[in-house]
Amino acid sequence: MAGGRIELVALTKRFTEVAVDNIDLQIASGEFFSLLGPSGCGKTTTLRLIGGFEQPTSGRILLDDVDVSAMPAHRRNVNTVFQSYALFPFLTVFDNVAFGLRNKDLTKAELRNRVYSALDLVKLRQFDKRRPGQLSGGQQQRVALARALVLQPSVLLLDEPLGALDAKLRRSLKVELKALQEQVGITFLYVTHDQEEALTMSDRLAVMRDGKIVQIGPPSEVYEEPADTYVADFLGVSNLMPVDVVSRGPGSSCEVRLGDSLLSVDHGGHDAPDHAHAVIRPERVRIEEYGSPGPNRVPGMVERLVYLGSATQVFLRLAPGADIQALLQNDGSTDHLTQGKPVHAFLASDALRVLAGGAPVADLGAATPDDQVLQAS
Repeated sequence: MAGGRIELVALTKRFTEVAVDNIDLQIASGEFFSLLGPSGCGKTTTLRLIGGFEQPTSGRILLDDVDVSAMPAHRRNVNTVFQSYALFPFLTVFDNVAFGLRNKDLTKAELRNRVYSALDLVKLRQFDKRRPGQLSGGQQQRVALARALVLQPSVLLLDEPLGALDAKLRRSLKVELKALQEQVGITFLYVTHDQEEALTMSDRLAVMRDGKIVQIGPPSEVYEEPADTYVADFLGVSNLMPVDVVSRGPGSSCEVRLGDSLLSVDHGGHDAPDHAHAVIRPERVRIEEYGSPGPNRVPGMVERLVYLGSATQVFLRLAPGADIQALLQNDGSTDHLTQGKPVHAFLASDALRVLAGGAPVADLGAATPDDQVLQAS
């Protein structure tokens, strides 16, 4: 199956409001690329434009350097897997997968070989005579994948295909889906609001907001080097703390004031405004005994402990008033922590980054402890 290169040039779609706002994007052949963002950010509309289900208001869509902007969906060498699966309940698994091949000039033997090759890819050959109602949700999703792949598209569009599955099944299928993409070697464009899915599977991802792409890059880069507070807050759990930049050092380092504490920060100081936000990921926060000496240590109090199995979430209230959390592995190091205990939080300079406000933190929604537990689990 040949890969497909996607290029979006000043792509815009207006309904009563602007859903996709003048975006430029290039997706390489054979890449697993994710569009990530909250509901209403324009990610699904972008996918529908590429698939031919919507027509752009302006701009161009190029597939392998061919402008397909005005081409109907059935003439584009792309296929789509939806969250709802859309399987025919009265057809067997074999016939569901074969459905799109029926009008092609294939012999019975060729059709049979194509269908069973697709079922082998998703490990469902032995279920060929079952109907969708006799399959689990994960198996139905695999049938939908096989039905899309059997047509040998150059691009496969996936619109939150794991959203209807339970958490354990989603985790296992994420690994399988990435392995499948590497095996078939075609371009996958994956739309999701689940940051863990995007981080796990993508070669690159784009974070969207209000119809625009806010940041694009490999998952590790976007996670560790967010462009602004919006990206930091949306992609994973972040500790965002309002700070004042008091001095700027060499490179992108700076010194910031958090309440009465001075913190050295290694990243983001060059471009940050005087009033900004410092961000640190929970897994980089270290909790030490109260009174521990040294720089970048802020006094605080343990507000809540949440057991997550392999790790414990520790919610802290810092002396300056900021609420942060730490994620500590359950290796025995958390046994001494109790609710109400005074501690020092060590915020290492290389783990801190100063960010401009892509959105005010109030607009992002201050995550409550319960919200953060749900996001982490």
